Amino acid sequence: NRFPQHGHYVPQKFADNRIISSKYTVWNFVPKNLFEQFRRVANFYFLIIFLVQLMIDTPTSPITSGLPLFFVITVTAIKQGYEDWLRHKADNEVNGAPVYVVRSGGLVKTRSKNIRVGDIVRVAKDETFPVDLVLLSSDRVDGSCHVTTASLDGETNLKTHVAVPETAVLQSVANLDKLVAVIECQQPEADLYRFVGRITVSQQTEEIVRPLGPESLLLRGARLKNTKEIFGVAVYTGMETKMALNYKSKSQKRSAVEKSMNSFLIIYLMILLFEAILSTILKYAWQAEEKWDEPWYNEKTEHERNSSKILRFISDFLAFLVLYNFIIPISLYVTVEMQKFLGSFFIGWDLDLYHEETNQRAQVNTSDLNEELGQVEYVFTDKTGTLTENEMQFRECSINGIKYQEVNGKLTPEGFSEDSPDGNRHNLMKEEELFLKAVCLCHTVQVNADQTDSADGPWHANGIISPLEYYASSPDEKALVEAASRVGVVFTGTSGDSMEVKSLGKPERYKLLHVLEFDPNRRRMSVIVESPSGEKLLFTKGAESSILPRSKSGEIDKTRIHVDEFALKGLRTLCIAYRRFTPEEYQEIGKRLHEARTALQQREERLADVFNFIERDLELLGATGVEDKLQEKVQETIEALRLAGIKVWVLTGDKHETAVSVSLSCGHFHRTMNILELVQHKSDSTCAEQLRQLAKRIKEDHVIQHGLVVDGTSLSLALREHEKLFMEVCKNCSAVLCCRMAPLQKAKVVRLLKTSPEKPITLAIGDGANDVSMIQEAHVGIGYWKW
Repeated sequence: NRFPQHGHYVPQKFADNRIISSKYTVWNFVPKNLFEQFRRVANFYFLIIFLVQLMIDTPTSPITSGLPLFFVITVTAIKQGYEDWLRHKADNEVNGAPVYVVRSGGLVKTRSKNIRVGDIVRVAKDETFPVDLVLLSSDRVDGSCHVTTASLDGETNLKTHVAVPETAVLQSVANLDKLVAVIECQQPEADLYRFVGRITVSQQTEEIVRPLGPESLLLRGARLKNTKEIFGVAVYTGMETKMALNYKSKSQKRSAVEKSMNSFLIIYLMILLFEAILSTILKYAWQAEEKWDEPWYNEKTEHERNSSKILRFISDFLAFLVLYNFIIPISLYVTVEMQKFLGSFFIGWDLDLYHEETNQRAQVNTSDLNEELGQVEYVFTDKTGTLTENEMQFRECSINGIKYQEVNGKLTPEGFSEDSPDGNRHNLMKEEELFLKAVCLCHTVQVNADQTDSADGPWHANGIISPLEYYASSPDEKALVEAASRVGVVFTGTSGDSMEVKSLGKPERYKLLHVLEFDPNRRRMSVIVESPSGEKLLFTKGAESSILPRSKSGEIDKTRIHVDEFALKGLRTLCIAYRRFTPEEYQEIGKRLHEARTALQQREERLADVFNFIERDLELLGATGVEDKLQEKVQETIEALRLAGIKVWVLTGDKHETAVSVSLSCGHFHRTMNILELVQHKSDSTCAEQLRQLAKRIKEDHVIQHGLVVDGTSLSLALREHEKLFMEVCKNCSAVLCCRMAPLQKAKVVRLLKTSPEKPITLAIGDGANDVSMIQEAHVGIGYWKW
């Protein structure tokens, strides 16, 4: 915000904050659009014919070719211009959005496009960040805030971001305007989860340097939640923001109909050229006799008698070309363009594609692919949010080797009814209470700020107990915290660095010491807290494959059986464990964490090593099972697609058992189907051998329908050297399920089918944010957004 006084900073020319998704401008529309249109074989051919008619004395008028060509070019230009105008309109709406920046000691209202690097921007609750900001302060004392990145990575969860202590205390506009600081950070890059930099804050007597990481960066397109307001400094603007850098400039998709028309056009062009050459030769053969060379009714002029024979041959050839050019009908192209343009409106008008809750119609981003929809042979779909609603409900849990269910707000062991002696107890056992406290402490859930800030407190409004509203880090976490609150252990919110819990009405305060954030490699998250008695505890939750091997005590075998049973019912599973630290152990891990978090080089690798050092020798508490409800009419839809001869592939990141169970319940796999598996392979040889056995089995049981299940690691091995064999197995299966898939692996599978010798038409449907690579790879891509 202020230039340093000592001259060591060289001013850079930064990008402005305008977002441009449009293709044309007013000035370049005509030349650029004409250039693109005449790159099409048909248009270029008709242009040549028109020019020939203008240059030579032809049997037909130039208007017969020129007028239809002009009509096609005009209709296409209007269609593409209209679609680009909609993009301009959306861009202008974003670029002209009102924002507040700190200037001259006060808040100044300006437009989003006017924000410059170094401006301090104010963002209020539920507003979208207009640039990539480094968080300076928030309305909270600790400088933290919560955001949702649904429009960037598809995650509807809340993420916590924190400011450095030196700027977190600057909560007024006047103090922020006096701030003297320098931010040094890496060049813009597309990775949403990577950011390295440092901030140097100049104070009266010293300069304080603090490292900056992803937890300090608020991304353009993300939305502020559960926080009244924040102030941040713009570091990346406009087309240098991470959101803009993730726009993939894919080449324009062309439909199969257009490609086949171009192929036929070339064939007909060859026929046309052959006819024109043959007719020209026959003309000269006919005119070899003098009486036919210059008959009485068509005498030549002196100029014609003296003209070059080669020029006369070319002129005659072009005349025949014009005469026969109607073999390629320009009206066909007129009809196709009109159908595409008008057909896109019918998709928008379709009531079956109308979403009543949000009052939204289907939006056609390009009308060049309409005809592909009727030719789709393969549908690739994500599972979470597409086949399922991504709304979790707690169903079962396993505590200390015993399965429990929630019955009328009570945690009841399996096999006991509400009327049985143990089924109606009001007090929780020690193990059950510890398990529920772990659920209430190990998360990134936040309580609605309006409830925690109310005068009556979160529990009583007008003397009536009201349930707390939670903002969750994931749908799973929200379902678990809500379930714990129903059965007696309630997370009531955070206060500074403390987490407050009510266990059967008795309030307890745990000091939050460290959060070991979730990452997809560890597949777990942890918190280190100090209990009311002063004991240091680690609570960990994550996938069973990452928790069970690190557990040294607890009912490990029984819990593993229960987790598999939950997965077979289609439930999403998490294991929960804990560890007690001695004062010496805690001192050691505190030192290691500080060193890793302040490292400027290889910070991520060093943090991963420290997290692995901390999350070991765990005591297993149990596991949870939550259900993700199926979308309405999903079974009927999949069955209708199957009857239409369309093969459905489900590509998901979920674990094997859960994915198979959901596939069975939604009708993707049916009970009479023979389910084949290609999972948990670590070497090429075993993977190849299994593929050969599957191919043999399909050939022997050709009458039975087969379904294939493959996981991400086995898929990578199969595609490395055995692609042809893998494709042969897949094509002979009625349904394919790929689990534990990374987003780029999904796109790779789509590309594999799309480029196979049969060249099938593919359609991909998934989250309009984190499944973008798969959506763009398919011939037709459908993205959905859930707000």
